[in-house]
Amino acid sequence: MALDPLGRHEGDHAMPVPTPPHRHRVLVIGRSTGVLADTVALLRGKGYTADATNDFDRALDDFDPATLDVVVFGGMVPPETKQRLHEQVSARNPDVVFVQGFAGIPGLIAAQVEVAVGPRGSDADVEYEAASRSIRLRLTRPGQVSVVAWWGTAFVPPEPVSTSMTVFDAELPAGSHTVPLPDEVPARASFATVTVGSSVWAFIVAAMPAGTTLARFDDPANS
Repeated sequence: MALDPLGRHEGDHAMPVPTPPHRHRVLVIGRSTGVLADTVALLRGKGYTADATNDFDRALDDFDPATLDVVVFGGMVPPETKQRLHEQVSARNPDVVFVQGFAGIPGLIAAQVEVAVGPRGSDADVEYEAASRSIRLRLTRPGQVSVVAWWGTAFVPPEPVSTSMTVFDAELPAGSHTVPLPDEVPARASFATVTVGSSVWAFIVAAMPAGTTLARFDDPANS
């Protein structure tokens, strides 16, 4: 009896072949080779098809915008370059999701990608309250909750240095909860990510110092 490429014998009833999940393709455009390499490794470890470049002029020659799902811009991409790339990518693929990286912190960037295209359930509402430096959660059902703080420790280009701290990691019951950020999390260049089940949120706790990024965000610490 002959076998077909799926291993079925002649006369067998065809079994449905499951469609593999879509692997979002991510392109990270930034300056730091170390941050880019580590971010790509993290994203690939999470199941994304990820690449990176620090050659702003050749980015769209080396990577076809039609194949991309997400484009991440690092903080040192000049605004005019970012605008040009945004327009060129959008013209060829209007469905691309653009993400502005908060900082050159690989784990944070990977989390921002998850925020952009990952699942977002309706079982949780999460926000950062700057006045109390706390994460506030409202859960409609029990869930596994993880809060991670990230911050920069050195800002000399082109290779910034950062660290992180797991602030909370446990199952919480349904209801309202508050997770304060500890004093170790500094009042500059700091961020927080929250994971509830498979849903992810990312927040700026305190903005990057002046001169260390070309991206512009409101600073919650000054609000």
